[in-house]
Amino acid sequence: MPPDVAPSMIARIVPVDACAGERARAYLDTLTKPPGSLGKLEALAVQLSSITGELMPRVTPPGVLVFAADHGVAAEGVSAFPQAVTAQMVANFASGGAAINVFARQIDAHVEIVDVGVASNLTMPGVTHAKVRQGTANMALENAMQPEEAQAAIEVGVAAVERARQAGAKCLIVGEMGIANTTASSAMLAVLAGTPVAQAVGAGTGINSVQQAHKVAVIEHAIQARQADLDDPLDVLAKLGGLEIAAMVGAYLAAAVQRLPAVVDGFIATVAALVACRLCPAVRGYLVFGHRSEEPGHATALEALDAQPLLALGMRLGEGSGAALAFPLLQAAAGMLNEMATFADAGVSDNNSQ
Repeated sequence: MPPDVAPSMIARIVPVDACAGERARAYLDTLTKPPGSLGKLEALAVQLSSITGELMPRVTPPGVLVFAADHGVAAEGVSAFPQAVTAQMVANFASGGAAINVFARQIDAHVEIVDVGVASNLTMPGVTHAKVRQGTANMALENAMQPEEAQAAIEVGVAAVERARQAGAKCLIVGEMGIANTTASSAMLAVLAGTPVAQAVGAGTGINSVQQAHKVAVIEHAIQARQADLDDPLDVLAKLGGLEIAAMVGAYLAAAVQRLPAVVDGFIATVAALVACRLCPAVRGYLVFGHRSEEPGHATALEALDAQPLLALGMRLGEGSGAALAFPLLQAAAGMLNEMATFADAGVSDNNSQ
């Protein structure tokens, strides 16, 4: 057990309830449909029962947590947008005008915006202020964070999940905002998965091919300079990661403690999930992967987690947007267990009837 990450919390994480999943699997075959005819939705229903330990799991209401922070490596010109956009987008979230706000309203989800490391002082209402520091350091020049700062950001994520749970959330959708966070995520993934940087780097916010080559060079230099220990996910997180990424790690760990399904968004969210699972492999069973991002590194991150996302819509926005769009499938899977009639209830002959 890594000594720096809330040992008491990690000790409380147990594997999902396989017996509950098997009960759900058997029950699905008593419902008025040919066995297995609802395909991946049935597998999702079994997973939800395994996570909650309940034959009739509930996933509503969902809670959306969006963690925002800045990255010092933005000074290297790795993004199509200036760093100031992070704070501007946080204001947009707070006023309800971003994509995640629209999608959250469609699924009746409460959205909490958490400032864990935006590089400016935010005073607008509707934002939870939990700033660890004003952005990470430039990882091309020094470690992005000190270990205690990464730990503090993880704890921000843990606290946000507890607030969501106390507010009644039965499922979590975790998102992020931070200019240059695909750079940090690509660097972390290259180290954790042992993949070439060029295979982990995509267009991010919309950079061109020349800028993308520069982004690869910056990341390669940072990896060489930081010498993060690939066997120590916290070291990788602190030296190459981001405050919002650390908060997402904490959120996934806390979701597992609370036995809450956590819907993983795109590339950055999946890298955070990879860190959480390296810290505590049992977390993996609590994660539902919402969608496949267009970022090329996302395929590598998903492969490292043996994950098959529910959707592939050609998206690369972040914010938790893809996870929110996938949530109705979790509703459908839970609804199937809770509401479909059995053959016996409906007086329909099943394939075992004479």
